Amino acid sequence: MQMEELKIRYPSGFERAVHMTKSELEHHLRLMAALKMIELGKVSSGKAAELAGMSRIEFLETCGRYRISLFNYPPGEVEEELRRDLEAARNLITQ
Repeated sequence: MQMEELKIRYPSGFERAVHMTKSELEHHLRLMAALKMIELGKVSSGKAAELAGMSRIEFLETCGRYRISLFNYPPGEVEEELRRDLEAARNLITQ
C-alpha cells in the first residue's frame, strides 16, 4: 500500500505536554483522525484502519473502546430501513 505524507504543525514541546514521544503523538493523532472520520461517516472502516495503522479488526475493537458507533444513519433512515426489512421478512413468510 502506497502512503502519502501530511505535515502537521504543532507547538514546540507539545508532545511533552501530552506525555508522549513524537512517534506516540503521530500514532495517536492518526488514530484520533481515523476515529473522527469514521464517526462522521467520511470513510469506511477499512480506510480508517489503514490511516490508524491497524488491521480492520483492531480498529473495530478500538472503536468500541472509544465508544465510536459504526452505524451512522441520518435521522429517520434507521426506521425506514427496518420497515423495509420487516416487509421483506413478511414477504418471505407468506411465500
